[in-house]
Amino acid sequence: MANGASKWSNFETSKWGRSASDARSEFSLDMVVKMDEEIYVTRPFLPAIGELIPFLEEIWSKKILTNRGPLHERLRAALKRRWSLASLSLLNNGDSALYAALNAFDTRGSVITTPFSFVSTSHSILRAGLTPIFADISEEDFNLSPNAVEAAIRPDTTAILAVHVYGKPCDVDGLEAVARRNGLRLLYDAAHAFGVRHRGRSILQYGDASILSFHATKVFNTFEGGAVASPHASVEECVDRYSNFGIEDEESIPLVGFNGKLNEFQAAAGLVQLQHLDEMIARRKAVSNWYRRELAAFSGVRVPDVGASTDYNYAYFPILIEGGGAGARDLIKEEMGTYGVFPRKYFYPLISNTGPYRGLPSAVQENLPVANAVAAKVLCLPLHQDLSASNITRVMEVFAAAYCKYCN
Repeated sequence: MANGASKWSNFETSKWGRSASDARSEFSLDMVVKMDEEIYVTRPFLPAIGELIPFLEEIWSKKILTNRGPLHERLRAALKRRWSLASLSLLNNGDSALYAALNAFDTRGSVITTPFSFVSTSHSILRAGLTPIFADISEEDFNLSPNAVEAAIRPDTTAILAVHVYGKPCDVDGLEAVARRNGLRLLYDAAHAFGVRHRGRSILQYGDASILSFHATKVFNTFEGGAVASPHASVEECVDRYSNFGIEDEESIPLVGFNGKLNEFQAAAGLVQLQHLDEMIARRKAVSNWYRRELAAFSGVRVPDVGASTDYNYAYFPILIEGGGAGARDLIKEEMGTYGVFPRKYFYPLISNTGPYRGLPSAVQENLPVANAVAAKVLCLPLHQDLSASNITRVMEVFAAAYCKYCN
């Protein structure tokens, strides 16, 4: 078992199938040797440091560090060109991008959103002085259900803030139809979806605007960073102004904004990262395909599909633990952690079940049955570009043993 050897890796996949319970039950955590290397759910991609040096030399030469300098504008242009965007504003992080987008569209009253996301999605609504209204998700893709959205609309509702969870596209046609029928803005939190294409178009071309995160854990990172993309050319100027204190020019400040600008160091990191994007996605795809093949043998594990019409970025690898009793997912996660493998319960708890939101009428569990059920079963396995064959084998070795312990 030491030095990457694995009894699990010597099994053929068929031996883990439904007809092979005896073979599976032979494998246990007693046979797993703990290793010094820990495997986390993600790891940021960092290019060779030498690739960054020319950009740093340019910064030192021009002595422009922020305020939308030349590297900022070069990155903006590169991203607009790559995704055929009419509008793109770069910000210092994805949280700022969410906040800026809601304000740029002069959103009022209530905003319908998902409880199954990272807290930044709903926090941005509250910070903008708006009321989040939670609607349930679809069991197929874990994204907002258009039917649930329509049922949640109130007289004061002005917008929908949907999330492409795990980078998997929402039902864009269904949500668009709901938005049009009810005169609502349709915004997408696309923090997980950088590089995703749906039906031949960039995912950023759907809706009124899409918000991106370039956090260190994302497929594309600028250490920290974010963006607001839109098919409407006028959005760029509005978001740029809002994220620069509301300043229009040296003598005009028409609105109360904030400082959300992306600096030149972040832009430099992004320009280098962009050169490696396709390679990073290809590596992640290979890991994802490997997991998918091996997990097909576990009858109590559901691996959600992406769909043939989507060019995916392989940002996450979520599974649902449907075998075993209540709490099996948590026991598996804890057991894996003791052997140096750290999956995550993305997203648990639901936002609606956390302190700032529990008192909202839309947060009651009866209103969100699918979201609560998914949150109790979901587990994201480690997925990043640096996972080696021995790492993946290690993850599956530990998962298989923990699964057999708690779900057989």
